Amino acid sequence: MATYIPSPVDWVRKQVEKYEGSGGTQGTTLLDTGLPVIIVTHVGHKTGAIRKTPLMRVKDANSYVLVGSQGGAPKDPAWVHNLRLKPDVEVRDETAVQPMRVREVADEAERSRLWRLAVAAYPPYEDYQKRTSRRIPVFVAEPTKTAA
Repeated sequence: MATYIPSPVDWVRKQVEKYEGSGGTQGTTLLDTGLPVIIVTHVGHKTGAIRKTPLMRVKDANSYVLVGSQGGAPKDPAWVHNLRLKPDVEVRDETAVQPMRVREVADEAERSRLWRLAVAAYPPYEDYQKRTSRRIPVFVAEPTKTAA
């Protein structure tokens, strides 16, 4: 069993602790702003350790749109590299927890549609893209198919 390594970033670690410690009944908004977040549990591609990342909740039917904005920083957040190499994740949305598989969106029409959904849910994404020369990656987390 892999070891969980909490984030070294104070607010991220506290957000995850509050969210998960309450079973998904508290800490479900970004820094208590009212903007809903999910917790994505993934595996570190270098360490093999379990990582947990709060991300804006952007729903698309039964899937989630994950945006690697990092506030418009010049580099992708570490979780982006993890998902590219290890796409099996677990998504906690309040009290619901489900296994999912992510894929980076390459199709331009799909990406454009999902980007609009993301910006509608969290308008600062538009400014973040303007701040950086990198193209902010967009992923879709889709429910894992269960065997019949």
